[in-house]
Amino acid sequence: MPAQLTGLLGRLQRTLGQFNLAQRTLAVIGVAVLLLGGVALSAWLTKPSMSPLFANLSATDASAIVDQLDAEGVAYELTDGGSTIMVPAEKVYPMRLAVAAAGLPAASDGAGYSLLDDMGMTSSEFQQQVTYQRALEGELARTIGAINGVEAATVRLALPEETVFVDDKADPTASVFVKTSPGVSLSADKVQSIVHLVSAGIEGMAPTDVAVIDADGHVLSAVGGTGSSGLQGSQTGEYESRIAANVQQMLDKVVGIGNAVVSVTADLDYDQTARTTETFTAGEALPPVSSATTLEEYSGSQDAVGGVLGPDGIEVPVATDGAGAGAYRKESETVNNPLNRVTEELTTTPGSVRRQSVSVVISEAAGADLDLADLEAAVVAAAGIDPDRGDIVSVSRMNFDTSSAETAQAALAAAEVEAKAAATTDLIKNGAIGAVILLALIVMLVTAQRRGRKARREAIDLGALELVESRRVELIEAADPQLALAAAAPRVADDMAAKREDVMALAAEQPAEVAEMLRGWLVGGRR
Repeated sequence: MPAQLTGLLGRLQRTLGQFNLAQRTLAVIGVAVLLLGGVALSAWLTKPSMSPLFANLSATDASAIVDQLDAEGVAYELTDGGSTIMVPAEKVYPMRLAVAAAGLPAASDGAGYSLLDDMGMTSSEFQQQVTYQRALEGELARTIGAINGVEAATVRLALPEETVFVDDKADPTASVFVKTSPGVSLSADKVQSIVHLVSAGIEGMAPTDVAVIDADGHVLSAVGGTGSSGLQGSQTGEYESRIAANVQQMLDKVVGIGNAVVSVTADLDYDQTARTTETFTAGEALPPVSSATTLEEYSGSQDAVGGVLGPDGIEVPVATDGAGAGAYRKESETVNNPLNRVTEELTTTPGSVRRQSVSVVISEAAGADLDLADLEAAVVAAAGIDPDRGDIVSVSRMNFDTSSAETAQAALAAAEVEAKAAATTDLIKNGAIGAVILLALIVMLVTAQRRGRKARREAIDLGALELVESRRVELIEAADPQLALAAAAPRVADDMAAKREDVMALAAEQPAEVAEMLRGWLVGGRR
């Protein structure tokens, strides 16, 4: 072992040997903290950055992909309840290719038009029809699952059989089951987009033939175009919130924030009606649409062509006097006169406003100088009030109860003060702990340094100085005994002065230890 290293270890061992129990405990704690911090820092620096390999996986696909990663020896992490697999960033693209080569994920490719790839030539017509329907359902479900907020979707189609033996063909219908992500609810716009997406993908299907149900069992859209009461309530609430926000935004600029309260109640019509009206009016001074004239005219004698049948069945001629000449004429005319015809088809869309009422309350302090008539007119314009529809607007001034707001404000202020106090306490506590540790380290270093100086001083005083002094005395005695006696007296005085200086230096450097030593001497002397 090198001499420098041996000397360093020796000095370290001697320094540690001079520590007391408290100093040794602090030293061990400090070394342990440094080692743990180094290990944690090293682990954090050497940990690879993870990136998602696949997300929104089924349990079957996740298990198969994990087995593939274990076989490849690639580290991975599972997040989002096992539906997302994380791998090191540099392994993302190679592992995607390897997993795809193994036919994974399989669940996402097991539906849709890929079902038609495995259909054999000997499949029956029923199998072909069922497989095609399953393919349509899978494609629609996959497309709906791509909408933000939709975690999973299932589509079931009811397609009527095509046959020539029925006059009226039934309309196709569809039912859609939607599972949303946690904390996400489908808005009315997204529900309508799902309805139109499914209806447009199936031939002959109307948007009113699609039913949408969520994972909680709520009917978001029913067959026939009538939504559930929950959806109607949501649409009504959205309308009321929009109108209230418009009025509130205007009032905040007039009376200030917090000085006005707006309440809107609306009654929306969700009945869908269709009406066809035809109106006819007789035309006046208009040319006929069409006319037809028929004329029949005949002329000639009225002589009989034959005779009279006799008793024996023989015809007997009848004599005429030649006065039977005559004529025949018949004329008819058909005229189609024009008529005014008006055909009107009216379809009422659900969601129109039947009636609404708006109530506005202004703070007495903020609205004392305002004209309520002018303010009511502004509210009528902002809310879109229609008097013919029976809408009502109420604007009044009242004293607001601010006790709740003041209590809440006081609670917030107290919570803020408490949070600041807690932060300050934590800061002081952490600072105190750091200061104690730093002070302990400083004390340890100073103590070690002082003990090193004392050891060196004692070694010099007891070792080299005594040898030098004894050698000097021997030389003086050998030369002249009288001179040796003369030199011994100042040497004793110098020794006393040197020891006095050493005691004073020791008391200045280590006052606590010197005081403890003197206290021990005094106690021992009393005994």
